Amino acid sequence: MQRRNRLSRSRDFDAVYRSGRSASTRFLVLYWFPRGDEDGTEPRLGLAVPKSVGNAVVRNRVKRQLRETWAGLADRVRPGRDYVLVARPGLAEPADTRGHEWLAERVTEVLEKAEA
Repeated sequence: MQRRNRLSRSRDFDAVYRSGRSASTRFLVLYWFPRGDEDGTEPRLGLAVPKSVGNAVVRNRVKRQLRETWAGLADRVRPGRDYVLVARPGLAEPADTRGHEWLAERVTEVLEKAEA
């Protein structure tokens, strides 16, 4: 995932949280908001991994894993939207022990809920 496809500014996160919709599962919450100004562009992703998930090393590992998983699922993500993926406590340990496929299933699950 390229940097231009990431949300980084606080105001972008706030817009998604305030005006967007959400879907949640046991391990993840997905917020999304359609961008009106640039229809047809690639989706942008912001990650939120709170301190309750673990220390800084664990949080950064979870963010790397989620970015990699999201890039692999890029064909399932609608263009022209901003997304914020929030990790819930309890995600880090199974993501490490069960591997990439398990995490991809969790992200797919929350994406399917969002599309329903």
